[in-house]
Amino acid sequence: MDAIENKTRQPMIELKNLRKSFGEQVLYEDLNLQVFPGETLVVMGGSGSGKSTLLRILMGHLPYDGGSVRIHGREFADYSRRELNAWRLMVGVLFQTGALFNSMSLRENLALPVREHTDLPEELIQIMIKIYLQLVGLRESIDRMPSELSGGMKKRAGLARALMMQPRTLFYDEPTAGLDPVSSAQISRLILDLKEKMDVTSIVITHDMKAAFEVADRMALLAGKRFHLIGTPDEFKSSDDPLVRQFVDGLLDGPLSPKADQQAYEADLLQKDLV
Repeated sequence: MDAIENKTRQPMIELKNLRKSFGEQVLYEDLNLQVFPGETLVVMGGSGSGKSTLLRILMGHLPYDGGSVRIHGREFADYSRRELNAWRLMVGVLFQTGALFNSMSLRENLALPVREHTDLPEELIQIMIKIYLQLVGLRESIDRMPSELSGGMKKRAGLARALMMQPRTLFYDEPTAGLDPVSSAQISRLILDLKEKMDVTSIVITHDMKAAFEVADRMALLAGKRFHLIGTPDEFKSSDDPLVRQFVDGLLDGPLSPKADQQAYEADLLQKDLV
């Protein structure tokens, strides 16, 4: 998505100076981000940097300590319970594990949210199930149980269920984690297809650099309690920033590597106080 085009559009989601802590652990100090309608934004960062926490905040499952979260131009903290529930129904979420109910077949897993939140007739629900399972290549598995599926199939089934409420926004939490290269490629292709066919706005949380570069319109690297760089895939590839290069290239040494305090380590081993 062209950066000039972004400047002329209103962001669908906007974070300004967002702060979030867990006790004494500060997760975000000054988080700023815009997500524009129809784009796929990939959020990257090391383990524990707060990537999945960001999705929980944007779903209204976790409060934030300060700053601003605006969705469709309105402060998220001001949403009523009814408005919050309406927003959640507009967002489809693909969880890391697919989050299928093990006691239900794929047919029943997909039918559940529609039965709970709409008055659609059962005949239409069954048609929708077949359409979305066909979209992810699982129509022939409609009556199989989750225990009969591979990891990649569970992810695709979870995506089909996320689509059943016909969301305008999709959140992907580590969609390719734990998958073989072929299954990862299938998920990436689905993300691209959904953007093209349904014009959805997507936030993809991942540390899979291959998938990130395949699906992203823009990328955001979370490090040091804020977004270190936000830009296009080409900007990330051409960056000479040492932190960006270490993360993108998977380098062992660099700003993200833990710095051992040798003196403190030796003192701890010998149970001596530092002088």
